Amino acid sequence: MEWQAGEHVVRVPVGETTLDGNLTLPASPIGVVLFAHGSGSSRHSPRNRYVARVLNEAGLATLLVDLLTPEEEAVDSRTGHLRFNIMLLAKRLLGAAEWLKTRPQTRQLAIGYFGASTGAAAALVAAAERPELVGAVVSRGGRPDLAGEALPRVQAPTLLIVGGNDFQVIELNRAALAQLRCEKQLIIVPGATHLFEEPNALEEVARLARVWFETHLVPAQASDHTSANTPGGSVSGTSRVDLPRTE
Repeated sequence: MEWQAGEHVVRVPVGETTLDGNLTLPASPIGVVLFAHGSGSSRHSPRNRYVARVLNEAGLATLLVDLLTPEEEAVDSRTGHLRFNIMLLAKRLLGAAEWLKTRPQTRQLAIGYFGASTGAAAALVAAAERPELVGAVVSRGGRPDLAGEALPRVQAPTLLIVGGNDFQVIELNRAALAQLRCEKQLIIVPGATHLFEEPNALEEVARLARVWFETHLVPAQASDHTSANTPGGSVSGTSRVDLPRTE
């Protein structure tokens, strides 16, 4: 199937399972970001859809995919168990990344992962398992600590974004950051809570994610315009923890 620019509802085969997704293609995509949704969320999450639109406007394709089937979602809504099955979610995410590599519109594009809540752990486990598939990872209010022993094996540059009032998650992210051995950064958005519902909080998340993916996914000739906005420079209104890369 030849897709034109725009949003497309897709069916993504992963092993014996088929996942529902929304693939958005800019006119000339310069990379593609695969979203891993968090606890009890889906590809219809207004927060992730907002971030995806910002990335689309920057020329990045996006794939928002439900990592659980509707039947699994029904079970999980009662038990809450599957949303914490990080290995299952990571396997599904890898399957979606492999599918992107089979599509003519996306197979030549570098892939990034954007994970929220438990989806961030799945993204990091997937990045550790198949490092050749992913060029960068961004976590929004994530639980990277749940990636456990996979953390030191992550090679992709990883950005962790946490709300300044999400105190427990800040500590969990700091602990995970210490275990990462890749290029890494923790950015704390002042005054934001776990869902970044405060004024301008989600906009800051989207901006930071855009710059991180532009910096690490996009060929240099396509991203010259981002150099002044890279997280390596100053981030106005945002406190940041920079740690030296561990060899």
